[in-house]
Amino acid sequence: MRLANKVVLVTGSCTGIGKAIAAQCVREGARVLVHGLEREAGEALVAEWGAENAVLHIEDLTREGCPGRLVALAVETFGRLDAVVNNAALVASGNLHTTDAAFFRKMIEVNTLAPFLLIQAALPHLTSAHGCVLNIGSVNAWCGEPDLLPYSVSKGALMTMTRNLGDTLMRENRVRINQINPGWVLTENEAQRKRDHGLADDWPSHLPDIYAPAGRILRPEEIAMAAIYWLADESGPVSGQVVDLEQHPFIGRNPPKDKSSLPPKNQNP
Repeated sequence: MRLANKVVLVTGSCTGIGKAIAAQCVREGARVLVHGLEREAGEALVAEWGAENAVLHIEDLTREGCPGRLVALAVETFGRLDAVVNNAALVASGNLHTTDAAFFRKMIEVNTLAPFLLIQAALPHLTSAHGCVLNIGSVNAWCGEPDLLPYSVSKGALMTMTRNLGDTLMRENRVRINQINPGWVLTENEAQRKRDHGLADDWPSHLPDIYAPAGRILRPEEIAMAAIYWLADESGPVSGQVVDLEQHPFIGRNPPKDKSSLPPKNQNP
């Protein structure tokens, strides 16, 4: 097993991508700290995996002292901490006209500052274990979508932090920090968001080729399998890297809304 005897802390792991990563970590021999806001879902996971393999902490990451409490629980329960997966995130619409200062600050606090503070809190234990951090970003970090301005900025900042600390902490502490940028993933929350936007329940089966060349979007389990490489020793000394996980080149892929702006057929752009 690729994570035998390792202890992994996964934020936002009661549902979605985080849940899939935590589940795969357990399959690979790790013990995990499950974190999130959905107590019932988290308790079900711990019951399924067993107390010897998982422990649950329910708390808003932005509460004062939460990062320290997460790290302390992992170490008190399992005796060590080898890896942190910063997966928890606030995903909400907002653009230049609809975003106020309070909302923007909240987005940065959850998606950028909380991961930073958790890395700070975990660093002594990660240093002892020569462990690693895996940040879960988004392809929107590169350019964003019209109604995901603050979210995209927060993930862009996370990406810069990954590259910065990936160099610094490898030199000073032998701790690796890398990042995965998932594209469009069919999580429970994403399915509900689309229903809230008025789409039918079967919307995943009617996706335009421009967004889903494969005929479907990514599954959380596919992101989880990629995460294992970065958490396992097989990734060696690689640090400060950001990998996009999407089925097409994200930048420049979206078609213009006004098709009249496209160049005439057979004409060079």
